[in-house]
Parts: sequence; structure tokens; C-alpha cells
Amino acid sequence: MAVHDVAYIELYTSNRKSVVDYFVSSMGFTQAAEAVAVDRSSALLRQGSVNLVVTTGPATWKFLSAHGDGIADIALTCDDVDQSTRAAVAAGATVTGSAHGTSTVSGFGSVTHTLVPRQDGPSPGLPPGRNWSEVADGSAAAPTGRIQLLDHIAICLDAASIDTYGVFYRDAFGLTRYSSEYVDVGAHAMDSLVVRSASGQITFTLVAPDPRKGPGQLDAFLERNGAPGVQHLAFLVESIIPAVHEFRDRGVEFLTVPESYYDSLAERVPGMTAEIDRLRAAQVLADRDEWGDLLQLFSRSPYERNTLFYELIQRRGSRGFGSSNIRALYEAVERDRLAAE
Repeated sequence: MAVHDVAYIELYTSNRKSVVDYFVSSMGFTQAAEAVAVDRSSALLRQGSVNLVVTTGPATWKFLSAHGDGIADIALTCDDVDQSTRAAVAAGATVTGSAHGTSTVSGFGSVTHTLVPRQDGPSPGLPPGRNWSEVADGSAAAPTGRIQLLDHIAICLDAASIDTYGVFYRDAFGLTRYSSEYVDVGAHAMDSLVVRSASGQITFTLVAPDPRKGPGQLDAFLERNGAPGVQHLAFLVESIIPAVHEFRDRGVEFLTVPESYYDSLAERVPGMTAEIDRLRAAQVLADRDEWGDLLQLFSRSPYERNTLFYELIQRRGSRGFGSSNIRALYEAVERDRLAAE
């Protein structure tokens, strides 16, 4: 029943051209294929091992009306689709579709999981059953691909539901608890739980507001999104500082980091003194765990409802998720939310 990898992620949008342009022109993806049907029009974008499917059309309207632009499906590879479907149903999922050797089951909110057969070699990342045609690479102006793979997917859940979903993903797909964190920022607080596949290729970071505290940015996400949903996608890069400068020059807006963060960085992360000026200039966050260093930065949401956003992350041995940076992210998003009110 265990799943192995993320085959593709499908993003529903009301403006496919704009979203494709953002990923290609600003983040260095390449459009590899497209499919046009009566009820939907899709583009497959690739960079490194990441497959993104951007879809618009009547088939997306119900989702878009409820949630706005966002991730609608996280497709997972598995050895036996039927067995994995049965395990998911036994864990509480419902089957929402089945065709062409795949099965689609409910996940969280309106987000589904399409289960696809595992293949030898790299996954083509193409949702089956659509009339796909290859697209010649016309993105000569796109930057050299910086993104290597999908590091993790952050999922915002309703308050007090993290343990329920942790059990669901364990029983349905064999994802096991990797780490947990409680972040208290005074008036607000959040719980987080990381679950991961045995292959190490699928990592979900589950986050939820603490209902005992005042409403904050996670509550705002849930309100704007109308339900639990994907809060951000984290993309692994080899070298984050040049990637951030390049992406920023090409139009990606990142969250700002207060100067005080860097004033204490040398003390908090010994050995990074020589890098602090470069990190400060790029506004990159840094952390360290028992295995090594972690560098990361988060984008602003490019979507009208200000929900889904993206993360760039560089791992220099680190296996964690930047425990102290979880607080920095929360505070940065909170400042951004308050500034927009």
C-alpha cells in the first residue's frame, strides 16, 4: 500500500497563460506538453524531477469558485493501484474517479490524490486519459534550471486536525511521522507534523493553527482558501543565493526578513559569520540541525486570494525543516498579512 514518489502536482487556475508564464519566465520551468479537451486545457511544466500540470477550463470551475487558484491534485506513484486504493478507503478516503489504470481518492479539503502505477526510470508526469502532445522548448529566455526536486509540500489544515491526518496518511499510504513542532509566537501559535514515505521521496508538512490562541495567518489562509489546502511547495536548489537573486530579477517577490534576524545569526548558527552579509543581501534564512545547515526563503503568493506560495530550500547536510525558521516564516507571513489589511 506504500506510495513512492510524487508523479505530478496539478494546479487549477482561471488564467493558464499567466500561471505558465510565471513558472517559465520567473522560475525557469520548461513547458514540455499540452493537452486540450472540451472541459479542460492543461500544460505540463518540468524542471529537475518536478512535474507541474497547470489546468483551466470548465472541469476546474467548481474548485476555483470555492478556493481560487491552487493545488487540486497531488498524484502519487505506487506498486499496486488497487491495493493502495483499498488502503486509502479503509483509512477514510473516498474514491472520486478511476480510469486508465489509475484511481483518484480524496485527501484533505478539496485536494485529491491520483494513484498511478510506479514505472522503472523517471516518471513522465502526465495525467493519463488526456490527449497530450509534446511542445518544443520555446523558453530560450528562461534561466538555467535551478530547481532539482520537490523537497516537501506544506499543507494547511483545520485546527486540531493534525493528528487525524497524520494517522490517515500513515494508514492510507504508509507515510510515517518524521518530526513535529509547536510554534508559539505570542498571540498566535501553530502545530506542525512532518510525515514522509519510506522512499524519502514524499514529504508532507502538516500545519494547523492552535485554536486556543488568537487567529493568525493560518486562520487567514483557511478563510481565504475556504478549506484546508496546499499552503506552499518547497523546491530544492543546489545554491540558493544565486537562485534567489535570479528569481527576484525575473519577477518573483519574496517575503522580507527583519534586520534583527541577521544580527543574531552568527550566535545562533556558528560558522556562518563569513556568509552573513551575502545571506542578508539575498534575505535568505539559515538554520542548523545535527546533520548540517539549511538555507531557505519563501515567496509571496502570486495569486489573487493570497494563498499558495513557494519556497526555495538548500540543504547542506540538514535533514530537518529549520525549526527556528518555522517561527521566522510564521512571523514574516503574519507581517505581510497585517500590512495588506
